[in-house]
Amino acid sequence: MTEKLKTLRDSAAMRWTALLLLALAMFCSYVFMDILSPIKDLMQDTRGWDSASFGRMQGAEVFLNVYVFFLIFAGIILDKMGVRFTAVLSGAVMLVGGLIKFYAVSDAFMGTGLERWFTDHLNWNGELPVIGAILPFCDGMPASAKLAACGFMLFGCGCEMAGITVSRGIVKWFKGRETALAMGSEMALARLGVATCMIFSPFFAKLGGEVHVDNSVKFGVVLLCIALIMFITYFFMDKKLDSQTGEAEEKDDPFKISDLGKIFSSLGFWLVALLCVLYYSAIFPFQKYAVNMLQCNLTLNPAAEGTFWADSKVAIVQYIIMLVVAVCSFASNFSNKKGLKFGLMAAAVVALVVYCYMGYMRGTAETIFAVFPLLAVAITPILGNYVDHKGKAATMLMLGSILLVICHLTFAFILPVFKGSPVGGIIVAYVTILVLGASFSLVPAALWPSVPKLVDEKIIGSAYAAIFWIQNIGLGLFPALIGIVLNKTNAEGTAAHELNYTWALVMLAALGIAAMLISVYLKAVDKKKGYGLEQPNIKEEKAE
Repeated sequence: MTEKLKTLRDSAAMRWTALLLLALAMFCSYVFMDILSPIKDLMQDTRGWDSASFGRMQGAEVFLNVYVFFLIFAGIILDKMGVRFTAVLSGAVMLVGGLIKFYAVSDAFMGTGLERWFTDHLNWNGELPVIGAILPFCDGMPASAKLAACGFMLFGCGCEMAGITVSRGIVKWFKGRETALAMGSEMALARLGVATCMIFSPFFAKLGGEVHVDNSVKFGVVLLCIALIMFITYFFMDKKLDSQTGEAEEKDDPFKISDLGKIFSSLGFWLVALLCVLYYSAIFPFQKYAVNMLQCNLTLNPAAEGTFWADSKVAIVQYIIMLVVAVCSFASNFSNKKGLKFGLMAAAVVALVVYCYMGYMRGTAETIFAVFPLLAVAITPILGNYVDHKGKAATMLMLGSILLVICHLTFAFILPVFKGSPVGGIIVAYVTILVLGASFSLVPAALWPSVPKLVDEKIIGSAYAAIFWIQNIGLGLFPALIGIVLNKTNAEGTAAHELNYTWALVMLAALGIAAMLISVYLKAVDKKKGYGLEQPNIKEEKAE
């Protein structure tokens, strides 16, 4: 027998380095995605963005992906041009979109001819039924919000293109190895971007004692520059791998439109796609309202001006502690020494308690919700490793859906009971947010590694693109639906911190129930058709 060719992919250090480059790029994109969410009130005060303008700008991220079918085109580009070209292209598109958004909220845009043009144009009727809820522009929107929406549309194209590219890249580097662990680890690191955004967006906006919202976006743009650098570095690693294996970036059998028929005719694909859209629609739109939901259901006591806890520099200390939680909990999964493993876990628990205490003392909703990804970082590698070696992906999806329902119902009915109890309410909020983050970690660990089992390898990129496209329909629709439900269930003129979120949260819980039913059916279909979703990704070799 000839000895197997040694490649970069065969080296654990090299393939995990490739993963780190991809994960850091997605981390940066996650920060920029919600960069304005924690400072919604500041956007209203300084730029005149009311809730409708803010919501339409946020929803603009998925507009081109869904209604101009850009995600489908992104999948075709990925299948025809390969991972490395599409990765660099997505990084460049994200950066251009980010720069447009930065210019839109900066002082340099104010008073220009471009501002006057946007003021006089794109004043569409926002009262149209259904269509009016998804339009990125409407009459009455400030010019800065319209231009920011244009930039965010472009960023959204690059971000979703990056998402499917990273998934394809992980399959390429980890196929037959730790695929689920790699995907789960990538998403765990990327989701730290949520906490980073929640902590640092208000920090930069208020830096120096004056409010400058463009500083927050500038911080995000710098991170997008770093993301592009990560993708360029990955480009050269991936090119080296192909030179070693003899594989070509462009397939000998090029993509055909008929390939989409192969994807859409698969029952397994549709079940996974529906699971994805239901699950993510109950998470990502919730993130945009989560801070306000906590403000409405918690008794918060912000630190008094001039005290240690009111100092903006405390945010940096809290973030460092958050990184200690993330690094220690994540590293504990890879330690073979029992003493070191439990030592890292203990350090993570202690740091988490300190982090939560600091959030309580600071008394701000954004620092409380920033805990969202931390438990996910700890358990995602465990879940991914379990799916790699033991399987049970469909079962994991059922469990994730059940936890999702429990968390949203807790926010809806239990958290309001603790209104007036600062300590009790914040404890319930922390625990529920952590469990919700843990539930969220089940998706990358179980769902995404299942896609290669459902479609041919040559159309994996298009399959991911189709799932992301279907997912984006929900991500564009449900932020508007949450707002509509809030308007219908609250009296006109209700203060921003006094809204009743009960029925909006019940709607999100209903999505979780639907996802749970579909996951049960998926498990039954898998057993009948033998997709292998319950089987491990790594086939253990028998000892000789």
